[in-house]
Amino acid sequence: MPGVRKDREKRKIVILADGHFSSLGSTMANAALLYIPEQVVGVIDSKNAGQSTQAVIGIGGTIPIFRSLEDCLHLSPTYLLLGVTPAGGQVPPEWRPVVLSAIKHRIEIISGLETPLADDPKIRSLALKHKVPLRELREVPKSHRIIAQGSWRRRDAKVVLTVGTETSTGKLDTAFHIYQALQRQGRAAAFIGTGQTGILIGGRGIAVDSVPGDFLAGAVELEIDKAANEGYEYIIVEGQGALTHCGVSGVTLGLMHGSMPDALILCHQPTRKVDSYGMRIRPLPEIIDLHERLMNIFKPARVIGISLVSMGLSRDEVRMIQEQIAAETEKPVADVIRGEEDILLDAISDYFSTYSYSPSSIPAEIEDRFFK
Repeated sequence: MPGVRKDREKRKIVILADGHFSSLGSTMANAALLYIPEQVVGVIDSKNAGQSTQAVIGIGGTIPIFRSLEDCLHLSPTYLLLGVTPAGGQVPPEWRPVVLSAIKHRIEIISGLETPLADDPKIRSLALKHKVPLRELREVPKSHRIIAQGSWRRRDAKVVLTVGTETSTGKLDTAFHIYQALQRQGRAAAFIGTGQTGILIGGRGIAVDSVPGDFLAGAVELEIDKAANEGYEYIIVEGQGALTHCGVSGVTLGLMHGSMPDALILCHQPTRKVDSYGMRIRPLPEIIDLHERLMNIFKPARVIGISLVSMGLSRDEVRMIQEQIAAETEKPVADVIRGEEDILLDAISDYFSTYSYSPSSIPAEIEDRFFK
């Protein structure tokens, strides 16, 4: 497999979630337990010490919960993951002693906080003294402050981007399930995370909400180029925001132009009728057409399937909704959380079996305007 990331193979993560470990209160912790449980050796939460994560929040199997960092040192953890992203984006004060203790034990710190750990003088100086890296998932390297170069015109890899009818419609879940399913099939697939959680579970990517707007497309393009140069056949990109949401549409458009996908998966929660601004969610055929017309300015790209967020719905209700949406859009519809990612895999396979793109297919007026 090209580009195997050895650091991920060796990770032994202990998650710090003390006082916050719950099904809703520890987003980063829960994502790690759900998607990379084989890398997690334990969780620190004094309230639930002695239990398993499965018993407390319903995921993670037999992964144990410990009272303190010292109680789990016998497992030789190599990373301490800060398992929450609290309002304000800073390390909870009661966690600072745990972070400092981990550094003294030469355990690397993984943080998805908005405020860099290195902004804390004591944490920074202790990390330098013990030569312990502070891995900031939101950090944007200088290399990624770059304008998009249009490298998609020379790309052989097949790129699939998840997009949504609203925010929080399962774009990360859908993308990662597709990526895992491709890997199970023996396909050379890479996953590009675009938020701190996606980067944590996938091991690569760039936090687009930390990238200046001018460089968003270029930063995403660079991540895709790196994966393509490593020889991956499929590159699955985690989507953000929604084109039809006036608060975050710019992020989605930047991701579309940066990734220049060959195919898109539209993620939708059918129980939502309005977005977080109270605006009516547009009909799915209209949203599909909008995405395809924006892409077709540059290259042929299609929405090839619909991924449903089925929270609060019975299987029978989901089946009925799937039939309605399939008839309305003429697209395959999958409930990925209930294990139907193969529906989308079949859509990907069918699409790329007939998909043909080459630089010569760029309309002449576009080539003249942008690329000469």
